Amino acid sequence: MRTFKRFLADARATDRLGDDLAAALRPGDVVALHGDLGTGKSTLARAIIRAIAGDRELEVPSPTFTLVQSYGLRIPIHHFDLYRLSGPDELEELGLSEALSEGIVLVEWPEQAPAAFTAAIRVALRESGDSREAEIEAPAGAAERIAHSLVIRGFLQSAGRADAQRSYLLGDASIRAYETVTTDGERLILMDAPERRDEPLVRNGLPYSRIARLAQSVTAFVGVANALRNAGFSTPRILAQDLERGLLLTEYLGDEPFLGREGAPFPERYLAAAGLLAALHERTWPERFPVAEGLDYAPPRYDRSALAIEAELLLDWYLPHVKGRAASTGERQEFSRLWSRLFERLERAEQSLVLRDFHSPNIIWREEKAGLDRLGLVDVQDAVWGPGAYDMASLALDARVTIPEPLERSVLDAYYAGRRSPHFDRTSFEEAYAITAAQRNTKLLGIFVRLSMRDCKPFYLHHLPRIRAYLNRVLAHPALTELGAFYREQGFLDGEAE
Repeated sequence: MRTFKRFLADARATDRLGDDLAAALRPGDVVALHGDLGTGKSTLARAIIRAIAGDRELEVPSPTFTLVQSYGLRIPIHHFDLYRLSGPDELEELGLSEALSEGIVLVEWPEQAPAAFTAAIRVALRESGDSREAEIEAPAGAAERIAHSLVIRGFLQSAGRADAQRSYLLGDASIRAYETVTTDGERLILMDAPERRDEPLVRNGLPYSRIARLAQSVTAFVGVANALRNAGFSTPRILAQDLERGLLLTEYLGDEPFLGREGAPFPERYLAAAGLLAALHERTWPERFPVAEGLDYAPPRYDRSALAIEAELLLDWYLPHVKGRAASTGERQEFSRLWSRLFERLERAEQSLVLRDFHSPNIIWREEKAGLDRLGLVDVQDAVWGPGAYDMASLALDARVTIPEPLERSVLDAYYAGRRSPHFDRTSFEEAYAITAAQRNTKLLGIFVRLSMRDCKPFYLHHLPRIRAYLNRVLAHPALTELGAFYREQGFLDGEAE
């Protein structure tokens, strides 16, 4: 067990502690709130619930008479008040086991059934002069999360925002997590992205992330965001950074999604994004980007090793999903042979800065802005040097929304209209576009199955039919004739029950 102490000078301090605990809690956690009457147990519980709800005005009645109050939030929360509990046996009648299995449990007066909460996070509240003191005692796993959350509070304090309200924003398909930070009416974004460590080694003594050239720390985000912003593109300004701990406090670019309310694409937004890519590809970029005084960042090359290990996710995850078996040695050899020839062609294609995931989830539409500033770019840390066509394939064949062929062609035409360089070769670009689109969608079939099977995120499987349709579309290019024949022979493009 590990112990933390916090002094709570006023109700705002209690609310801040509620925010900090809420950010650390996970399903299955129990928070046992100890203290005499009037020491603030209900106030702290209410702050935790409102923080997880992301609603500071949420009505949170006391469960003194009902004994339990439940909230169907992002993580379900069950708030127990055991002051009137007749005996420990009554806990099961109140649904304690079920509550533990699906969410977070907050318990006031846990002393009424001490044996039920021996492994709980223990928060003892007591009067301390004119203020209160909170003593938090937690088992190892929870203690690590709480310690990290308190480090974030210290980071906000050092950035001049000690009283900021914290609310969960999202966790993406990687190790990063994001929070909304609100202080004095100003809304900011906290990125929490610790440096990658202790990953399994998969090839040549390296983890997948290093072979695939994924960002290893927030240094990458800072460098790429700074370079893009200095070049006139709209990325979040970085207001505070702790590179060692992987914490960034950034500007909030807005909340207008790139897609319509029903998830339909707005053609004009895709055309504007294509124009942005054209402007990006027209620029000559320095090899290294500024991060901090005396520190810069050089994006890695999107080389054959990276492109190949991504494509192989099809064999590692998607094939077992649809065929119920592992890939054979012969299948792997032929797959490698076909892609090796295609990667040779990509090496001769126009090279540029590749943002890598330039699609709807990572673009903010800013209606009130103009020009390049109208598109906010918020996920740039995995940028690499590689075939510029890759980002057009990400955009024009958006993995999260169905792009009809006429819109795809319009997006490509908008891109071509923005290319001014006399050295731009449209025929070469269209070949690179087809190859990178095939590689990206091959990769996505594997990634979406991996997210479902390994990371327990089954909703990603709903994208598979769209990805197969995109593959069928791009494999019609003459450069992909052999690959298309192999994919169809192996049944990779056939539908299956997701």
